[in-house]
Amino acid sequence: MTPQTRTRVLTGITTTGTPHLGNYVGAIRPTVQASRDPHTDGFYFLADYHALIKCDEPARIQRSTLEIAASWIASGLDPDKVTFYRQSDIPEIPELTWLLTCVTGKGVLNRAHAYKAAVDKNNAAGHDTDADVTAGLFMYPVLMGADILMFKAHKVPVGRDQIQHIEMARDMASSFNHLYGEHFVLPEAVIEESVALLPGLDGRKMSKSYDNTIPLFAPAAQMRKQIAGIVTDSKAPGEPKATEGSALFQIYQAFASAEETAAMARAYAEGIGWGDAKHMLFERIDREIAPMREHYQSLIDDPAQMDKILRAGADKARELATPFMRELRHAVGLRSLSTVASSAQPAQTKLALPSFKQYREKDGRFYFKMVDDKGQTLLQSLGFTTPKEAGQAIARLQTEGAQALPSLSDALDTLSSIAHQQLLSNLELLTSNHGISQK
Repeated sequence: MTPQTRTRVLTGITTTGTPHLGNYVGAIRPTVQASRDPHTDGFYFLADYHALIKCDEPARIQRSTLEIAASWIASGLDPDKVTFYRQSDIPEIPELTWLLTCVTGKGVLNRAHAYKAAVDKNNAAGHDTDADVTAGLFMYPVLMGADILMFKAHKVPVGRDQIQHIEMARDMASSFNHLYGEHFVLPEAVIEESVALLPGLDGRKMSKSYDNTIPLFAPAAQMRKQIAGIVTDSKAPGEPKATEGSALFQIYQAFASAEETAAMARAYAEGIGWGDAKHMLFERIDREIAPMREHYQSLIDDPAQMDKILRAGADKARELATPFMRELRHAVGLRSLSTVASSAQPAQTKLALPSFKQYREKDGRFYFKMVDDKGQTLLQSLGFTTPKEAGQAIARLQTEGAQALPSLSDALDTLSSIAHQQLLSNLELLTSNHGISQK
């Protein structure tokens, strides 16, 4: 696996509706900011395959794709500086989904939040457990895993309710790497606590499924009207109001600076009227959104240009996906038949290379061990805080061989003198042949 010197950040938005303020503060704005980091490679996509799980309205999916793409660009995303693409334009993603399906336990998918919620709803209603549950809903975490693992993403910005899917993607990657070699990067979830779950008009999570959203680029008059409809308590002007549990305050906080937020909190304590508070919220949001509206509308009015941008992004993405998929196909045995003759040579003519096995223990730390061709452990690591640290240690052993042992001594368990001699022999074999089997 080629070392990466830049952090890859990946996120997608499902194309089932008009983008709203929750999408903006939870996904669009932070990823636009991250895209400007010279040490970051951004991968941003329109999750239209995922949309098919939730929506059977083709025109709605098409319109949503246009609106979300235009929202991202109007918000400052530069498609020339990131990889910006439509999920369905990358045929390698559904192919990878199948490979991951074959290493993912059904029991893992049984525990997925969306599937469990559907099952619980059916059980509560006295229906069949899997009534109206499609295989697409059940397999949703695997498709999401393919989205992430295809581009070896290090960081995935998600809401707190999506952390489970990142953990599942890590499990899929670990299972595949254990069986077929070290191909995938184990991703990490990134959550901005203050905006991870932005409340909607009724106080629940802002979501298209709850019909409680505030469209991101709604005309100013419409946005003002919707903000006026945010549910509040019955306290009159002059009565102190609690910021905790206030949807209005949480939305304000997602847009305001620390000083502005503190000022609003004081206004709550001093009994600001709800009408005045809603006016302050509208003014604060509009100050950020209004300058983008014209650009957004120009993109909406030119869908051919949006198509051109997305096709260019897909070409860029496939420059990575196509060779990587070729590597993965070879790893699992989907190979040219012309290699059969050479692979069928007697065992004694084969080069018996050592192998690494990288894994995560219950203590949450990451380990690896090196085994010979008979499965005997030659080297066992101590725990690493991150999979990246473990991978870096493996990479040094791959390239430096025995010369790396002294500097890595604090991260490795001691071995018997016999095993130590076998280890040195295997490391010499490894470095002299410039390759290793990783599992």
